[in-house]
Amino acid sequence: MRLVQVSIPAGKRELVSDVLDSEGIDYMLTDETSGREYTAIAYFPLPTNAVQPILDKLEDAGLGDDPHAVIIDAETDTSRRFEELEKRYTEDSDASEHIAREEITTKAREMVPELQTYLAMTIISAVVATAGLLLDSAAVVVGSMVIAPLIGPAMGTSVGTVLRDRELFREGVKFQFIGGFAAVASSTLFAFGVRYGFLVPPGTNIFAISQVSGRLTPDFLSLVVALGAGAAGVLSLASGVSVALVGVMIAAALVPPAAAVGVAIAWGQPMAAVSSLVLVLVNLLSINLSGLLVLWYLGYQPRSWFELSETRATLVKRIGVLVVAIAVLSVFLGGVTYATVQNATFQNEAQNEIDAALSQEGTPTLLNVDFEGNRAPPFGQSKQVIVTVGRAPGEEYPRLAERLKQRIRRSTGRSVTVQVRFVEIDSA
Repeated sequence: MRLVQVSIPAGKRELVSDVLDSEGIDYMLTDETSGREYTAIAYFPLPTNAVQPILDKLEDAGLGDDPHAVIIDAETDTSRRFEELEKRYTEDSDASEHIAREEITTKAREMVPELQTYLAMTIISAVVATAGLLLDSAAVVVGSMVIAPLIGPAMGTSVGTVLRDRELFREGVKFQFIGGFAAVASSTLFAFGVRYGFLVPPGTNIFAISQVSGRLTPDFLSLVVALGAGAAGVLSLASGVSVALVGVMIAAALVPPAAAVGVAIAWGQPMAAVSSLVLVLVNLLSINLSGLLVLWYLGYQPRSWFELSETRATLVKRIGVLVVAIAVLSVFLGGVTYATVQNATFQNEAQNEIDAALSQEGTPTLLNVDFEGNRAPPFGQSKQVIVTVGRAPGEEYPRLAERLKQRIRRSTGRSVTVQVRFVEIDSA
């Protein structure tokens, strides 16, 4: 529930009373003696979903297009009339179930910290995420998401667009650009320091680190994560509840991929860096797109007809730009997805052929199968198969590598190098 305080200009006291009485709202009126243009102040509790309709009715009754209202989060009202009012607005399917336009705008502004604080928290988050990737620690990566302040600018951009608040929109776009650049730059500098400061063993294969490799091969499922994060952020904001947990979800779509960009640059893997950067951009654009769509679907829009018409045109234009940009970048994601699926299919079929071939040989024991690619992710394909086989002392399996190669080629249609390594197993 909310406690609303409305300042009443001279000559408007009676119309405010008439509106509140007609709606069955308990209210209190006090005289305003500060000498300003207001002569009275009305205080009245409202269910959260009734704030916007009541303010709109007061404006329509003649209070003005820009009434001075203060909306306060309240806990309890024991009045029976408030219970009836709450029940009426709950049962009214036309009543919005979300906070008022003015309140969501204020919340969106408050979610964007000062620039220095925002930069500091973003850089710290990116550095911690980079360390977590190189340590292969999911817990550290999750910790970096908790401190990332990235939800505020994303929500501010969407709210600023839908409610035609140009200043809020520009601030949201600026902070997202600055935050993304700062995250990538700080993770790159930190990764260079780690590599050449010998904080990791020389010759470390970053593609063998699961936390890193997972961010270097993005696919279409990344779109689902980002779209869901943006939609959840807007729904939490519009419901007037805490968005802290949703902020972690948005950070999950942005911070680890940005850190992976820095790691790939520091280790001299430009294609992997481009792959992660595309993931960052797609996620960022998808968060903004879903935010715009959900806010408009929830009914948030300017009140005046003239602003509504202009806002619709602006909204369609920005949604179009976002959709086109995401579609273009998704071509890259499609290529990565196709390459990943093709390689995974080949490896499964090759594994099955190896299992079948060794089962016909009798006693050899398959210990391990490794696949090595011809280039780095995200488009690397398996070109060599290394099969480790256990055998009893003195046993021989002539031309096993050649026979495995032929079976794999017949099954998959691909010719790869096969290397068989024998390990003697003496059991007693």
